[in-house]
Amino acid sequence: MALPGIVTLSGNAGGISTLEATGLRTIETDTAMTPDALFQIASMTKAITSVAALRLVEQGKLSLHDPIRDVLPELAELRVLTGFGADGKPAYAPASTPVTLAHLLTHTAGFGYEFMSAELNAALGEDRGAPGTLASLNTPLLFEPGTRWEYGINTDWAGRAVEVASGKTLGAAIEELVTGPLGMADTTFHPTDAQRARGASLYVRNEEGALTPMPLDFGGGKNAEFEAGGAGLWSSAEDYFRFLQLILNNGVHKGARLLSEETMRLLTTNQIGNLRAGAMGSIMPMMALPYDPFPGMDCGWSMAFLINKDTGPYGRSAGSLAWAGIANCHYFIDLARGRAGVMLMQLLPFGDPEALEAFRAFEGRVSA
Repeated sequence: MALPGIVTLSGNAGGISTLEATGLRTIETDTAMTPDALFQIASMTKAITSVAALRLVEQGKLSLHDPIRDVLPELAELRVLTGFGADGKPAYAPASTPVTLAHLLTHTAGFGYEFMSAELNAALGEDRGAPGTLASLNTPLLFEPGTRWEYGINTDWAGRAVEVASGKTLGAAIEELVTGPLGMADTTFHPTDAQRARGASLYVRNEEGALTPMPLDFGGGKNAEFEAGGAGLWSSAEDYFRFLQLILNNGVHKGARLLSEETMRLLTTNQIGNLRAGAMGSIMPMMALPYDPFPGMDCGWSMAFLINKDTGPYGRSAGSLAWAGIANCHYFIDLARGRAGVMLMQLLPFGDPEALEAFRAFEGRVSA
């Protein structure tokens, strides 16, 4: 089998146009994929967390540009990795620019991911927290805040800020601010037994090309010490489309404005100036392959989404919004055409060539 089961959905501001399930939800039991299957959406969590944070900005409970250390004292004295000495030990300098919520939401704070950065991986060495622990967030910056775009744990920290500002767990805050108003009952950090029964199994492609089960929880599992705003949600295609539809409707849901016009501007326009976003490396090929969604294109980033500044090679309009989840989940919002698409599967590594081919074919159909 080339790919595990897939659910694809396309739609517009008015509703769903297509919803299809193909392949197997669980290969070992020959269980067919279903349209209502739940998936670990991993980094597709980030946009939802970002919108929750921006709603708190609207309420005056968070600030985009004040130092985030006012909310998260843990980020008061950050260090920038400057290199390595002759003995191989990392060298650091104090960060001179305070990190802000805007830095976190645009991935310009300086935080990275261990599986993407050889420098960060080497600097942490044995001094790293286990996945799902608060200690795992205590990493150095890779550069001075505001000077580069680098994909990393930024939105996990933004999620922590949402918790402090709201006085709730991240899951409860997201339910109040985003998923509850939108009726996203299947989007959660903690699926019930009934929801897990609809869960798609996760697989990894081995060196021979075969798919083998991968028992991994991107949110850290039941013993996680925090709800991961960058990776921890489960969702379904139809649920996630409700979120994308909010953006297509310019922040309005069922006739009521949920997101202000200023928030929509922050979500739909480039917020990183001349910095280039989107391209990612990898040092762990079982987890992810190097990936650039638009090679040669100068892409931007809003407060939640990648923005392709030119027309994409598969028909996506310039100014579209998009991102993905590590198990080869993808979505895009074509603002010019008023369309959105979601493709969900559970396969590692991210950037698997066959998975990308399936997504590009789907995008081409939606964009036609």
